Amino acid sequence: MKFNSRKDILFSTIIFGMNAFLIGVTILGILYGELGGNNYWILILLLAVIGFLFWIYFGTNYELNKNNGLIYRSGPFHGTISIDRITEIVKGKTLWVGFRPATARKGLIVKYDKFDEIYISPKTNDSFIRKILELNGEIKISE
Repeated sequence: MKFNSRKDILFSTIIFGMNAFLIGVTILGILYGELGGNNYWILILLLAVIGFLFWIYFGTNYELNKNNGLIYRSGPFHGTISIDRITEIVKGKTLWVGFRPATARKGLIVKYDKFDEIYISPKTNDSFIRKILELNGEIKISE
């Protein structure tokens, strides 16, 4: 089952604000002739950063299935965590440091192996938890 990532106002403001700034700088650079001629590499770099930020924003999702476990994707970052490796899920908290393939606050901290954890933000935390408990009922859920 596939879960899209929830997008909150903070993350959306940061992504769209940064992209609006970069697009504005790009347009002004082209209009004033600063990005023409031999400076085409700056234009390519600006467009690559804009594309990268949109890729993360629109390309973040999660998938749960018995064979592969939890599959997470966030732009170019992706990975798989086997369901039987997951020991605990902390609901409604935000992980500010560490690996965060997420686009919202108050998501889920998935703890796996002995000391590893990943922060995700599915569209609805409850439906994600229901599905993962169907696949492995031994996972501890805490708030």
